[in-house]
This record gives sequence, C-alpha cells and structure tokens, in this order.
Amino acid sequence: MRHYQLMTAAPQPIAKSSAPTAAQRAAGPLGIALRSALPIAILALGWYGFTTLAVEIEQKPAQAPAALTLRTKVENLVVEDYPVIIKTNAVVQSVNRVVLSAEVAGTIVKVSPSFEVGAYFKAGDVLVEIDRRDYETALSIAESELAAAKSALKLATLVEERKLRLVESNAVSRAEVYEASATREQAEADVELAKTRLAQASLNLQRTRVVAPFDGRVQAKQIGLGQLANPSSPLGEVFAVEFAEVRLPISSEQRQYLELPEFADDPPLRVELRDAINSENDTAWEAEIVRTEGVLDESSRDLFAIARIDDPFGRESGRPAIRIGQPVLASIEGRVLRDVIALPRGAVRELDKVVLVNQSDQTLLPLSVSAIWSDADHVVVASSSLPHNTWIATTPMAFTPKGAKVDIIPDAQSGTAIADAKTEDADSGVAN
Repeated sequence: MRHYQLMTAAPQPIAKSSAPTAAQRAAGPLGIALRSALPIAILALGWYGFTTLAVEIEQKPAQAPAALTLRTKVENLVVEDYPVIIKTNAVVQSVNRVVLSAEVAGTIVKVSPSFEVGAYFKAGDVLVEIDRRDYETALSIAESELAAAKSALKLATLVEERKLRLVESNAVSRAEVYEASATREQAEADVELAKTRLAQASLNLQRTRVVAPFDGRVQAKQIGLGQLANPSSPLGEVFAVEFAEVRLPISSEQRQYLELPEFADDPPLRVELRDAINSENDTAWEAEIVRTEGVLDESSRDLFAIARIDDPFGRESGRPAIRIGQPVLASIEGRVLRDVIALPRGAVRELDKVVLVNQSDQTLLPLSVSAIWSDADHVVVASSSLPHNTWIATTPMAFTPKGAKVDIIPDAQSGTAIADAKTEDADSGVAN
C-alpha cells in the first residue's frame, strides 16, 4: 500500500513599493468629490424637472349637500254631514216561478204562440190545449146520468106519496110505506152522485186548457204539439213579471247604519241597483227593501233583506229591462253621520295613518285616526279627532318626520282655494 503526501508551497512575502498606486490616488479627496458629483447632478436635474413640469391642480371647494325639501298636495278638512251608502251585491230573482203541469191525460192539440221561451202572456191566456173529445163525451154521459137520476127520484117520490095516502085507509101496509120512503131516499142520493160526476166531468173538460195563472213570461218549454201528456206531466216553467226581487246580504257592521223594515207597516228603504257585470252600463233601477228574512245566514251570519223591483221589464214605464238572474250592485241609503270629516281614501295609509300639514308654518303632523265609516272613496272620522288649522296631505311621501317643512304643490282644480283657506269664515264648514 502506497502513501502519498500533498506538498504545498509556502507563501512568499510581497515586496512593498514606495510609489502610490492608482487606487491609492483615487481614494483621495479629489476622488471622493468626483464620485459624489454624478448622483448630485442627477438629483439636481430631477428636482429641476419636477419643479418646472409639475402643475398644481386647483381643487374646488366641496359643496354642501342640498337640503331635501318635501312637497305635497293638500286638501281642506271639511266638517259636514255624510250620508252612509251601503254597497252590497245580489242577483235578481223572480218572485213567483212555477212549473205548469197537465192535470188530465191527452194529446196536445194546440200550443199558444205566447207559450214560447221568452214570450209574454197575460193572466187567463190559454197556453196549451189537450184533446177535448173524450172529456166532452164524459160530460154528456154525466149529464144523461143526472137526468135519469132525477127521473127516478120523481117516480120514487110519487110512489111514496101514493102509499102514504093509502096507508091511512089500510089499503097498504106500513112496511110498504117504509119501502117507498127508502126508495125515494136512494133516488135522492143517486141524484146527488150524478151531480158530482157531472161537476167532475165539467172540471176535467176545463182542465184540457192550461190557463196562465198570472201575467208572466215563459222560461222553459217542455211540451210540443202532438205529444201525449199525462197528469202531472211538466209542460214548461213560467215566472211572474209584475215585479222581481233581490236578496241583499247585510253584514252586522252595515246593519247598524240601516233601519230595515221588520213589519208590514214599516216604511220601505230605498235601493239603487246597477249592472255588476258591465261597469260601462250607467242604467240604474229603483227598488225598495220591503222585508227581511229574519234569520241570519248560517255560514256568513249576514241578514238578507228583500228588495222589490216594480215593473222589472219596463212594460209600463218604458225603462230598460232588468233580467232575472242579473248580478247587480246595490246601493242602500243609510243613516247620515253628523259633524264628520270625510278623508280621501288615497290619503290614508296603513288603514289608519294620515299626514296633516299645519296651515301656519306648513309643517308635517303624522297622526293615527279612528274611522267611523269607510267606503271605496272616503274614510270618515269624527271632526273632533283632527286638530284645527290643518290640511291633509294627499301626495305619498317616503318619510314624514313630524315638524318637517313642506312645500305645497298647487292644485290646478282647486286654484287658490287652499291658500285662501285660512281666511275663510267659521260658518263655511271648513275646519280652520
């Protein structure tokens, strides 16, 4: 195994020279100044460029935000007497509607032109005729039977009288007299029976003609010419046209404002009816509430008031007809509320919130009100519940802080009425 030894040379000392080198010269004061001059020159040029080229941007002073001004239309608060009008819906019904039926059997031989659907008829008009021949024959037979019974009674009476005379002379026995009297009584009974049969035959003959029981109109026809009718066979449905009725549901809240008739001599209550289907139809029909049903409806607890419409088809008055089955909107005149203020429905928010405007300084006054009555157009409150010298704001506003200043939007229709409201006299009825 061989061993090797690394041999290194020993460092040799460097001989010092007495002459200064270039690095030593550069390390002197002059060298330091030269090295500092370049950065200083760059900084100087940069500052000069910045000061020369930089332009100070003039900033405008920030404007204060404009104050938000509330604006609204207003209306006067008028103290008045407000008539309550009850609105309810109903359907026109016929007062007397009946099904005409045959009372005897037979073939239909004649149908009146008045017995067609929609046709009018008068009380006593013959609407349908049944073949009369069989009933005329039965009447003749009944008349003959009555004549025979009367002849038998006459003979029995003569026999009885004769035997009563003979019994006094003992020519006939008392038993024969009793027999003659019994025969006479039987003959009298036969006469009465024959009269009854004659009356029945006459009545059956009359029943071959179906007569209108009242002035009316045909709703349905169920029989035709040549058809066989049996007793109780329906011939058609008719209704009276002298007047019609409507059943008006009245709620418990509405009843307190109405004086409904309870007895026959109570004064009727006026009702105006309008078409509930076609809102463009401006026809109004007059009616009167004449009675109430007296029993509350089981499901709604409403009380039904019956209003009568005279001459519903305008046959005598010439007015437009109101049809049976016509849905109508009824307006009933109720009590008059005294010394109240009718607020516009659109000015009342959340059912009971209103915003008033003080007339003196035009500041807002939010307020909650308690309604006495309300309908589609107004909310009625007591005049004492609203402060004087105020208007009601009718323009919707996002927020209505109490005491906030508002600008009044002029109303073209009212002109200067609002502006002059403060100067109105107390007798004008305005709550100033």
